[in-house]
Amino acid sequence: MNLLIDTHIVLWWLANDPALPDWAASAIADRDNDAAVSAASVWEISIKQAIGRLDAPDDLLAALSGDFALLAMTADHAVAAGRLPPHHSDPFDRMLIAQAVADGLTLVSVDRRFADYDVALLAAG
Repeated sequence: MNLLIDTHIVLWWLANDPALPDWAASAIADRDNDAAVSAASVWEISIKQAIGRLDAPDDLLAALSGDFALLAMTADHAVAAGRLPPHHSDPFDRMLIAQAVADGLTLVSVDRRFADYDVALLAAG
């Protein structure tokens, strides 16, 4: 399965945080799955880290490189994100949804608002 990992899931994975649900950890660890992190998540983490709103590895790209592929944002993704119904106002999350839909990825998240979109979703219950 080709997975796109939501930002909070990535942060929990990198920190070995017990908040990471077992089902998400298993999906990422399963070598039959290809797990990707969007440039939108890297951007979001970098912004929030710079303003002191979260703790993340100083060398984020190196920390991601062992377990995740990086997914670039394209102009097509940006147009698709802008055209999504307004169920979710967070621009980073809207980009993840658009990328998952456009690229046929399964989005891994605990954000219940993602279910309002026509996107493949790996989530609890």
